[in-house]
Amino acid sequence: MRIVIIGGNGTIGKRVVDRLSQKHELIIAGRSSGDVKVDFSDSKSISKMFEQIGKVDAIVAIAGDAKWDKFDSLTEDDFYIGIKSKLMGQVNVVRIGKEFLNPGGSITLSTGILADDPVVMTTSAAMVNGGIHSFVKAVALELENGIRINAVCADLVEDAYEKYKDYFPGNTPVPMHKIVDGYVKSIEGKITGRILRIMA
Repeated sequence: MRIVIIGGNGTIGKRVVDRLSQKHELIIAGRSSGDVKVDFSDSKSISKMFEQIGKVDAIVAIAGDAKWDKFDSLTEDDFYIGIKSKLMGQVNVVRIGKEFLNPGGSITLSTGILADDPVVMTTSAAMVNGGIHSFVKAVALELENGIRINAVCADLVEDAYEKYKDYFPGNTPVPMHKIVDGYVKSIEGKITGRILRIMA
């Protein structure tokens, strides 16, 4: 398959690329590195990326920002960081990218544990993740040409444990191979409309 991976140089993205490159042709997209550049928060940039790469068999989005801070400190603009980047970035990847998918292609989005089990300072990120879950389940009912869509939702990831462990007391880090398995299941399987929750 010909697969574009947005965020393929990130913590999870690098591991997904390592696995998928063994079987598939990959195009890596990123804000500052990769085969093609893309600003995930800008729909025009997303359109330009797809016009550059052309038709693909699968789209994978492992990208998007959201502000972490205490609720009392979050401004309206702080909330819009996550809405514009992680939420609408992924929505726009589906909205625009479906036109560049071959029939029977797939889209895999990325969320995280905060949608179901938030911790302090994650009001914005939790809201965005939950919104993506609802979006995936709803849009799966309307995508045409056999296009499938799923989201991978991982608990605290092993490779980011040291950075985030103080925010997630008691969370057992998820081995990276289990998270990568979730992406492979979404891309190479036949499921659609699913939130693939990856736990330790």
